[in-house]
Amino acid sequence: MPTMSGRQREVAKLIGAGEGLGKWRDWRWQVRHCIRDIATFERLLGVTLSDEDRGRLEEVIEKFPISVTPYYLSLISTDDLKNDPIFQQAIPSPSELMLHRCDLRDPLAEDRDCPVPGITHRYPDRVLFLVSNVCAMYCRHCTRKRRVGDVDHIPDRETLKLGIDYIRETPQVRDVLLSGGDPLMLSDDLLDWLLTELRAIEHVEVIRIGTRMPVVLPQRITDDLVAMLRRHNPLWVNTQFNHPREITSSSRQALRRMADAGLPLGNQTVLLAGVNDCPRIIRKLVHELVKSRVRPYYLYQCDLTEGLAHFRTPVGKGIEIIESLLGHTSGFAVPRYVIDAPGGGGKIPIMPNYLISWSTHRVVLRNYQGVITTYREPDSYEPVFCDRNCEECNLQLRLEGAEEYRAIGIEKLLADYDETTSLTPEGMERPFEGEERSGP
Repeated sequence: MPTMSGRQREVAKLIGAGEGLGKWRDWRWQVRHCIRDIATFERLLGVTLSDEDRGRLEEVIEKFPISVTPYYLSLISTDDLKNDPIFQQAIPSPSELMLHRCDLRDPLAEDRDCPVPGITHRYPDRVLFLVSNVCAMYCRHCTRKRRVGDVDHIPDRETLKLGIDYIRETPQVRDVLLSGGDPLMLSDDLLDWLLTELRAIEHVEVIRIGTRMPVVLPQRITDDLVAMLRRHNPLWVNTQFNHPREITSSSRQALRRMADAGLPLGNQTVLLAGVNDCPRIIRKLVHELVKSRVRPYYLYQCDLTEGLAHFRTPVGKGIEIIESLLGHTSGFAVPRYVIDAPGGGGKIPIMPNYLISWSTHRVVLRNYQGVITTYREPDSYEPVFCDRNCEECNLQLRLEGAEEYRAIGIEKLLADYDETTSLTPEGMERPFEGEERSGP
């Protein structure tokens, strides 16, 4: 069990008439005591803002509310408050009110690609299912600032059934991503019901959950929750750690519980100016993640959402970071750098250029050290011309899994897994087959 830090003890004692020490690991207590105003933030951290700064932050909160768990608040270092990566992700900034011409309320056009409430269907074989508007914390860089935090709303089963029915009636959907808000703000029972309904749909092969709970409220990852999630495998979980300072003993315990339950874990980092736009920071982050059995999945370029301009970096910064990882660390520790295209174009991968040139017979490449080399193309390559006549194709188009083991002969009769009861030689005559017999 992770021990509480000195700062956490201080914050806990100041909350709830001193009951915090005993309730700190109760995630519901954490949610009930989320910090929702600047005065409480100052009191709990023992800081004092100027009247001017406080007034500007109050103005931001009127448009973009604040909500921070006591746990996440306790991670803020007051030594360099305004440059602290936890502070910048949790506490409002006056820059959020600076709108630019390129800013968009719904930059990814999720509302446009919404066939029924809660469903965004953009890619052919997968859908985004927004199952909650509520988060444990309102991240300042949230791409859904238009929706999350404006109204605290957890849909009831009847509302969720609209999305479930759409998925059931759309057989090309094989992958469902639960997001919001945060799906883990649902109760265990409601989430269990939702996963059961989705798992009962024959064409749904994969279910994913996007959550920031291991980052901002690791106490939510309880043994009961994990046991329930395990029953619905294959179930994938993607979280969002943006800075190494977010990886604590509590978050490691949460990740360990899920990994031990067989839940594949991925991480989707958002590239944020002043928070993690540094190759050294990202390299440390991905190394800490893989130590906890979390594979770095995406490095997101910050979206063109209203109020996020101060978080955006040039695309060149992201390429620089990927350049610092490829070849310099394990391949599985390198995330894909992507831009989620404005207007609903989907995720576009961005990579450093390793292909220098090519001709009919040679490809010229460079490696991470700058070494330039060539790869020889085959002298004769007969491509398979596809006329869509699969019946006469000479490729192996049997796509089902191969049979690993097939018992033959007497072994079939001895094997517990084989139901064969007798072996009859092919072509053997059976003179009395089909005839009535009498007597012994």
